[in-house]
Amino acid sequence: MNQKLQMLTLSDRPVPLADFLWALGNESLSVQLTGDPDYRSRIEGAAEFVAAAWREHKEIYGVTTGYGASVGRVVEPSLVEELPLHLVRFHGCGLGKDLVPKAAKAVLLARLISLAKGDSGVRWELLERLCSLYNHGVWPRIPEEGSVGASGDLTPLSYLAAVLVGEREVLYRGNLRPTAQVLQELGLAPLRLMPKEALSMMNGTSVMTALAALVWQRAEFVVRLAGKITALNVVAYLGNPAHFDPRIFAAKPHPAQGKVAARIALDLGYRPKAPLQGPKRLQDPYSLRCAPHVIGVLADGLEQFASWIEIELNSANDNPLVDVEAQEFLHGGNFYGGHIAFVMDSLKTAVANVADLLDRQMALLVDERMNHGLPANLSGAALGRETINHGLKALQIAVSAWTAEALKLTMPASVFSRSTECHNQDKVSMGTIAARDAMRILELTEQVLAGTLVAALQGVRLRRAMGQGAALTERLERFVAPLESLLPLVTEDRPLEPELRRLVALIADGALDLGPEEG
Repeated sequence: MNQKLQMLTLSDRPVPLADFLWALGNESLSVQLTGDPDYRSRIEGAAEFVAAAWREHKEIYGVTTGYGASVGRVVEPSLVEELPLHLVRFHGCGLGKDLVPKAAKAVLLARLISLAKGDSGVRWELLERLCSLYNHGVWPRIPEEGSVGASGDLTPLSYLAAVLVGEREVLYRGNLRPTAQVLQELGLAPLRLMPKEALSMMNGTSVMTALAALVWQRAEFVVRLAGKITALNVVAYLGNPAHFDPRIFAAKPHPAQGKVAARIALDLGYRPKAPLQGPKRLQDPYSLRCAPHVIGVLADGLEQFASWIEIELNSANDNPLVDVEAQEFLHGGNFYGGHIAFVMDSLKTAVANVADLLDRQMALLVDERMNHGLPANLSGAALGRETINHGLKALQIAVSAWTAEALKLTMPASVFSRSTECHNQDKVSMGTIAARDAMRILELTEQVLAGTLVAALQGVRLRRAMGQGAALTERLERFVAPLESLLPLVTEDRPLEPELRRLVALIADGALDLGPEEG
């Protein structure tokens, strides 16, 4: 990732996933089109090729024909220029919650990167307008529901196309406002979409891809935080750090799984053949002993799937595509979101398994029959106050509920393809639904991380007060120190919701300091 990147210059060259995510998180970063005259000539040549073809009344899907199963309906020449606006308007039927601003921002940038490849036949003016909207912080209001993932994200992307023509609503400076008002304030006249430009804007995978990129980024943080919480739980449980010996993972060399184990070993200060402090059981329960193997599935999956998301981000994924050199329109199905659907269905299962792992770790800590001398429910109540204080009893129930909901949502969306649009779209990806499921599972897992982090800190502090176990390593102390004031020891029963909400927000933003990857 180029941490000094302050201007993202777009052309037909790929944008690395890391740069895409960096741009989304950097409020001061702007986007621009490259000044290369050959590139601009290519964009303008493709747009002119489309214009010439419809002026000559050639048969072009979605330009001189109806859409989808209406492809056999020839549009009268006098109506061709009206057709794009109709496509935008009749797809304005999205429902459900709106995408959060960062997700809407990601959709805009993802669509811009795709169209900038030069294979879609849109004008230079349209690309510049998308750049302008991004740089002014004008994000389309996009309802989450209404896409089956082919022909791409038609309904949600219609909300971005509508902004170009001055319709519907936008998020601007924290407020939801009519698009026409905001464009007028910025001195931007609504565009009149040329034939195929509405189709190019809407007939693609940019909503599911934008969500997939955000899921991927947050899941990376889940991997590292889950390892950190596991290390704290090993300390609180008086667990055996030898379970994270590098020789074990060299014998089963999944690369990212080994990295997870190595970080936990560093957090615990474990070195092979070094004497262990205090009595250690030969083997701890699976939720501790096998933590790198569970977290490692997600970690290795993230490394594998990054390239798939990056390829989709940088693909021309509408239909038809334009080959100016051959003077041809290429009718195909690049709008199909199968790769993103598979990535999201896979990652959501791996993320939910991490939630389940941490839920089991917490269950060990709160159970006085299993936690090797810690108080029931990790209560920090003073002597004589134990009977009316219940510690983290309700938090453990809540963590279990969040975990159960995450696990329930792991049913793969991609296998629920259904024939739509008069059996023209008779095999669809469900990629957007898979991405939305993955995002929800991620949110629930972040709540589980927050709850189990509260428990881990409580357990470590209680163990320290009891004078048991080894001192925290410097790595763990650096992590724990900033949380002391945010998460005070629970001595008397109190509502934990405010603390949990603050912690969940920090986790979602990746704002907890997890320290260096290595020692």
